[in-house]
Amino acid sequence: MKRIFTLIEKTWLGSPIQFTWQKASGNYLAVTGADHTVKIFDRHGQKRSEINLPGNCVVMDWDKDGDILAVIAEKSTCIYLWDANTNKTSQLDNGMRDQMSFLLWSKVGSFLAVGTVKGNLLIYNHQTSRKIPVIGKHTKRITCGCWNTENLLALGGEDRVITVSNQEGDTIRQIQVRAEPSDMQFSTMKTDDQTSAAENTISVVIGKKALFLFNLNEPDNPKDMEFQQRYGNIVCYSWYGDGYIMIGFSRGVFVVISTHKQEIGLEIFQAHGHKDNLTSIAISQTLNKAASCGDNCIKIHDLSELRDMYAIVNLDDENKGLGTLSWTDDGQLLALSTQRGSLHVFLTKLPVLGDSCCTRIAYLTSLLEVTVANLVEEEPPITISVDVEPTFVAVGLYHLAVGMNNRAWFYVFGENGKSEPVLAVKKLKDVEYLGTVASICLHSEYAAALFEGKVQLHLIESEIMDAQEERETRLFPAVDEKCRILCHALTCEFLIYGTDTGVIQYFYIEDWQFVNDYRHPVGVKKIFPDSNGTRLVFIDEKSDGFVYCPVKDTIYEIPDFLPTIKGILWENWLLDKGVFVAYDDDKVYTYVFHQDTIQGSKVICAGGTKLPFAHKPLLLYNGELTCQTQSGKINNIYLSTHSFLNNPKDAGPEELQQMLAQTLMLKRFTDAWDICRALNNPDAWGELAQGCLHHMEVDFAIRVYRAIRNVGMVMSLEQIKGIEDHHLLAGHLAMFSNDFNLAQDLYLASSYPVAALEMRRDLQHWDSALWLAKRLAPDQIPLISKEYAIQLEFTGDYANALAHYEKGITGDNKEHDELCLAGVAQMSIRMGDIRRGVNQALKHPSRVLKRDCGAILENMKQFSEAAQLYEKGLFYDKAASVYIRCKNWTKVGELLPHVSSPKIHLQYAKAKEADGRYKEAVVAYENAKQWNSVIRIYLDHLNNPEKAVSIVRETQSLDGAKMVARFFLQLGDYGSAIQFLVMSKCNNEAFTLAQQHNKMEIYADIIGSEDTSNEDYQSIALYFEGEKRHFQAGKFFLLCGQYSRALKHFLKCPSSEDNMAIEMAIETVGQAKDELLTSQLIDHLMGENDGIPKDAKYLFRLYMALKQYREAARTAIIIAREEQSAGNYRNAHDVLFSMYAELKSQKIKIPSEMATNLLILHSYILVKIHVKNGDHMKGARMLIRVANNISKFPSHIVPILTSTVIECHRAGLKNSAFSFAAMLMRPEYRNKIDAKYKKKIEAMVRRPNTSEMEEATTPCPFCQFLLPECELLCPGCKNNIPYCIATGRHMLKDDWTMCPHCDFPALYSEFKSLLNTESTCPMCSERLNSTQLKKMLDCTQYLRTETGE
Repeated sequence: MKRIFTLIEKTWLGSPIQFTWQKASGNYLAVTGADHTVKIFDRHGQKRSEINLPGNCVVMDWDKDGDILAVIAEKSTCIYLWDANTNKTSQLDNGMRDQMSFLLWSKVGSFLAVGTVKGNLLIYNHQTSRKIPVIGKHTKRITCGCWNTENLLALGGEDRVITVSNQEGDTIRQIQVRAEPSDMQFSTMKTDDQTSAAENTISVVIGKKALFLFNLNEPDNPKDMEFQQRYGNIVCYSWYGDGYIMIGFSRGVFVVISTHKQEIGLEIFQAHGHKDNLTSIAISQTLNKAASCGDNCIKIHDLSELRDMYAIVNLDDENKGLGTLSWTDDGQLLALSTQRGSLHVFLTKLPVLGDSCCTRIAYLTSLLEVTVANLVEEEPPITISVDVEPTFVAVGLYHLAVGMNNRAWFYVFGENGKSEPVLAVKKLKDVEYLGTVASICLHSEYAAALFEGKVQLHLIESEIMDAQEERETRLFPAVDEKCRILCHALTCEFLIYGTDTGVIQYFYIEDWQFVNDYRHPVGVKKIFPDSNGTRLVFIDEKSDGFVYCPVKDTIYEIPDFLPTIKGILWENWLLDKGVFVAYDDDKVYTYVFHQDTIQGSKVICAGGTKLPFAHKPLLLYNGELTCQTQSGKINNIYLSTHSFLNNPKDAGPEELQQMLAQTLMLKRFTDAWDICRALNNPDAWGELAQGCLHHMEVDFAIRVYRAIRNVGMVMSLEQIKGIEDHHLLAGHLAMFSNDFNLAQDLYLASSYPVAALEMRRDLQHWDSALWLAKRLAPDQIPLISKEYAIQLEFTGDYANALAHYEKGITGDNKEHDELCLAGVAQMSIRMGDIRRGVNQALKHPSRVLKRDCGAILENMKQFSEAAQLYEKGLFYDKAASVYIRCKNWTKVGELLPHVSSPKIHLQYAKAKEADGRYKEAVVAYENAKQWNSVIRIYLDHLNNPEKAVSIVRETQSLDGAKMVARFFLQLGDYGSAIQFLVMSKCNNEAFTLAQQHNKMEIYADIIGSEDTSNEDYQSIALYFEGEKRHFQAGKFFLLCGQYSRALKHFLKCPSSEDNMAIEMAIETVGQAKDELLTSQLIDHLMGENDGIPKDAKYLFRLYMALKQYREAARTAIIIAREEQSAGNYRNAHDVLFSMYAELKSQKIKIPSEMATNLLILHSYILVKIHVKNGDHMKGARMLIRVANNISKFPSHIVPILTSTVIECHRAGLKNSAFSFAAMLMRPEYRNKIDAKYKKKIEAMVRRPNTSEMEEATTPCPFCQFLLPECELLCPGCKNNIPYCIATGRHMLKDDWTMCPHCDFPALYSEFKSLLNTESTCPMCSERLNSTQLKKMLDCTQYLRTETGE
């Protein structure tokens, strides 16, 4: 809603004014105030005329065509008539002396009704100038009235009477009402029966409170409708639609009621649209809108949905309140009078005029205003004021044309010369044409105007070209052409027009001549070329749409093209060639012209988009439709077929799938690629690839197939992408798309038709291949016949297969002919010609053929021929099998040495056994691997049990073992029988046999080595328990998991079996992991039961079995101590070492006492090794370490000290020798010294020599402190240093190795030299050689700071 002008006259101010629009055209507005004049303005607010009156105007009204304005004034008996066509005023005397109070023109005729203050009536026929005075129609002033479409006149007056008269003034009806009537209208009230078109109902406001409805057809049944008091007085009302009345009330409420019979008077809608007051309502049926005014504002509602507010116009400067509203008939203008005497006119609907050229658009924004914009190139819009209200608008690259009737005004665009490039527009010229212009088209330099079936092409600016005069203008068609031009278009190079005879002509402007024409069967109504004219959409007189390509002179019908289509727009986005939209009032349909597809060129419909109400599309750019609206604005709509241009990242998989389909239809492969990446789904990529093949986009298809790693397709497409023959390329792509019939047609149309034959051969479509071969390559027929025959044979069509095999024989291709002859042989047999088939097969060199023919004959029960062929083909197994079926044993015997099938040997063996030839039968059974039969014959017939037993042992046959067991049972050899019964899994029989014949030990030994069940072990255990043989009973109870019974029996064993029994008891407790059983065994070992404690080693083993390593360690120390005390130092060493290794493997901290004892014992063991090797210094150092702990060797104190003295003396350690000699001189040791050394030792003590060389120092591996090499506690860092198992010295960081068996450290160099004389590790006694040693470069993991670890 736009206010286009306001009328304020000084003489009007302060009093309300009356106004009325010219009917039909709405070009004039008559306004009158308190100034004794009626002023007439045009629709742009310009004053056109003025009527002077003797007094104030009472009423004025326009006739039905808007030609005559009739006015009556106070103090006058004349009627003033103003003619709009001549702009002249005439006066008509009413012939009555009364003042006039009412005036109204008829709706259909030229009758004017005039009422007077005394109730008299004058009916004036303007056409005939006849006056009919009717005196006394009413008794008082006539105040209101209305005509209907049948020229009936209803009048109301202050006498509260309503009269209905005909055009002659005769009264037809008269109705008395209860109050003064006002605002009378005729309309049609709906009834149940067939609705009459006549206006049969009078509506009138009674006393400003009620609405009275009087149906002329039902005079006795008037309707008097009262409304709620709170609504106030009825201000005005209006009929609309299908029998509805909108009523405005003074307190701001408006109500809609229905006059339908069932719901008459029912309030269908009610709204408090204005807070304080409402002064007027007006309805425009053309616009389907209702306007109401009050509270200084106008509100516009849509009649189809009254709740929706269409527009609100605020008039804040009108402080005295508003007056009356009125629309023009066409709904374009809405006028509002105010209480202070002003008049506002608003533009509510513009003619939708607009045009586009490339991306520039021009459109009407007001009645005298055109806007030019280029939204794509972001030029600022420019508004141009024009001189006339145009009926057509056209825009070119540099010009604008507007016009009406036969005139057009041209404007030229230029830059305004300022720093920013803004369009400046100047008026160029106006052109008068030879007829009323229907439409005009512009491009760069030329304009073409269509008028009265002709087109005039002319230069817009004559100065542009120094052209010959004839190039300035030309009229089409030529005088001699008998046709009318119905439509035209102008592109940069062509003028194109369509005629009523169906001709589309292309006129090439540069050469100034016709270059192309197309003849269509019916007239061409509209044409729409694309920007350069190479494609054109036209609509013919049948309302069918077609795409025409002038280059190929071909047309393509547009599918699903609706007859309601108003126009076409081509896509202006350069990359989207071929896309266009067709639009009607409601929808826009997107079409795509696919020029290059494997199926040829075609048009497809991509989808539709809803068009908002009263939108006219002007421009399409990249899926965005720019539309012009009735309000003179533009609005952009995004086509639903281009939804992928919105952000596809936010879309779900289903939406993405839909977008993918859109992009493929629109050939937007780059967008499709992005969508496929978002979907990341093989089907989507496949769809894109197929789309590329369909549109012959080979390079993009390669890119897609490469992305989905389809190497085969990439390689195939790479091979064909350079092909220039369009049909051949399309054929290949159709084949890749599995459309083989299309591919064949395309190949045959190409320069290489044999490709069709190659394709059919590759597809094994042999019928088609043979048909093509006859036309294209007869030499291929034999090869195809052979392949076809193979297929027919496979499907069981043997007769045709035989015929094609015979056709396939060439006579010059040996390999091919052999295959055909083989086929002939097989098909002959299958068709019943056995002799021919067999002869052919026997002559043929192929073994496989003989086998296949043999199989066919065998199925046909022709055994002798089948066997013959098998034998000739060296298929001895099959031959023998067939000979057996025909009981030819002689032949079977001959073939047997070549036969490998056990089945045949078995059949032969059974036959020989039945004949009593057992030796031959046994050989055949052996070949058939039927060992049970072999054993049976050896036992029953050939009496060779040794052979039978060896076969049973070899084959582990259960049934064979049973037979042998039965044989030995008959001989009375129970031990062997038990053994074979167990082997045959007959444990119960074996057990019973062992029980009966007292052979349970044999049974127990045998079953112990077998995979046996707990029940078997239990039965043996119970047997031994009954025999009081505790050890065996315990052993089998242990095997079946009954640990407590097993332990009970082991502890009951006699002393002769004691050691074994205790070992088994320990194993039992170890498996049982039962505390009760453990304590029972410990009590037994401690001697609690019989007072005899058992050897501590058993306790140690028990702890080990129970994985109680700490207790085992303590026990090990005790055992070692006992062994040491008894002088068994090696035993003690081994016990400690094994315990040490066990604790280490279990990652349990090793007790320091154990580590120390092991060190001292190991040092003692090293003495012997070093002394034997003659290294007395190392021996002496180890002996000093042992002698310092002599208390741990109580049974060999004196010998050890003696050895220490002697070795120290030998090594030159005189002081050490002296100190240990002095120890030996103690009274308790003196007499025990070996006589051999006694004197020498005494002499050492008597003459002491205390000289002694210092012990060499080496660095500590932890802190590098230098300390004596045999010292194991570092004074520097207080760490216990690991010792070398080869020398007993402390370890060095850079000379480190480990024993690979026991993982104890040693000095690499020392251990290596030791292994030159020794073959075992001194610690673990495992065999070892120097090559197994590896020097450790990094020994940090072995340097533990914890003592004893």
